Amino acid sequence: MGEVFLPGNHRYLGNQFMMWRQEAGMTREEVAEAVGYSAEMVRSVEQGRRACPPRMAEIADELFGARGKLKAGLSYLTREKFPERSKEFFSFEGEALTLWGYQPLLIPGLLQTEAYARALIGTNHPPVDDEEVEERVAARLGRQALLTRKPLAQCNFVIYEAALRCQMGGIDACKGQLLHLLEVGKLRNVSIQVLPFSRGFSAALSGPLVFLETLKHQRYMLAEGQMISHFTGDPENVAIAMQRQGVIQSEALSAEESARFIEQMVSEL
Repeated sequence: MGEVFLPGNHRYLGNQFMMWRQEAGMTREEVAEAVGYSAEMVRSVEQGRRACPPRMAEIADELFGARGKLKAGLSYLTREKFPERSKEFFSFEGEALTLWGYQPLLIPGLLQTEAYARALIGTNHPPVDDEEVEERVAARLGRQALLTRKPLAQCNFVIYEAALRCQMGGIDACKGQLLHLLEVGKLRNVSIQVLPFSRGFSAALSGPLVFLETLKHQRYMLAEGQMISHFTGDPENVAIAMQRQGVIQSEALSAEESARFIEQMVSEL
């Protein structure tokens, strides 16, 4: 898997961080202990692969004797569109040739309406300010270009019934979201399947899963939890993802049955 680098301002600050550290005659391990992050995090910041956390820059500025010159760079940094733990995955998602996703509790981001996304992001904990909510909503909606970009990407989604039943944003937002699923499901390159409560089983209850293949035929998988995400191109992990993909997809309703299932839900609202 290739390296993923941040925008220029972040890389510049990382380079300055390294130069001040070396000038102070300190190792990454010593700095890591002082700032409360791992040595790997320090290395990633210096190499431009991770954004420098404000707290790290502030402590390091005093530690290195930079007299405000290091932390001054924080004001030039742009806010990241995506959470740190998911950013690497999104850098590959845009070039996917094939994408398969399973969500047990939420509508997949690529299928969310603006109202649903805003309600979801706006109730995040810890809370984020209005500006960041709008930035994240815009970023999420921007990702949906994958569904119609050329060459077409084959996108297959399985959604557990619980995600459809959750009235995120209220009844009107929920109804609009269900109708949106029906419309997107009409695209020739998109398949949406519902896994009803009556067909739940252990693999389907173990959390969300995304599997993708890039235009260069590289394969990756993403598994998420409350506080962590695991994104990997390791062949063994990808093989496990593909096995679960096949089982979950085979247990779900067909695309046609799923459309009728969603239509029935809409009529009940």
